[in-house]
Amino acid sequence: MNLKSLPIETIEKIMDNLTVDISFVDANDTVKYFNSPKRGRIFPRTKMDIGRKVQNCHPKKSLDMVNKILDDFKAGKREDAPFWLQLGDKFIYINYFPVRDNEGNYLGTLEVTQDITELRKLEGQKRLLDD
Repeated sequence: MNLKSLPIETIEKIMDNLTVDISFVDANDTVKYFNSPKRGRIFPRTKMDIGRKVQNCHPKKSLDMVNKILDDFKAGKREDAPFWLQLGDKFIYINYFPVRDNEGNYLGTLEVTQDITELRKLEGQKRLLDD
């Protein structure tokens, strides 16, 4: 698979069509990317967040946890850090993943956030497209 064959605009549109919020923080803890899903983000981001330290994008009460996750990823001690919380009437699932190159070097952290309220209600199966 080679993303180099896709124009950056196409990659951005692919990311914006996902039903999850994605943010990427580089190896220096700097916010470098976030998508803009059509339905809006669960935790809004602005262009001013690009270039900021990720620690400045979280409440002070969660800074110890943020730094612990980043330190564990950098040290290779953890391969994900899942969380979930009730936010009003929404049930939010957040997972963090270390991004590594082919040699295992830490490149940064990927944050994936999803409103799974409706997913939690699913039962049985759906195998066909409804018209």
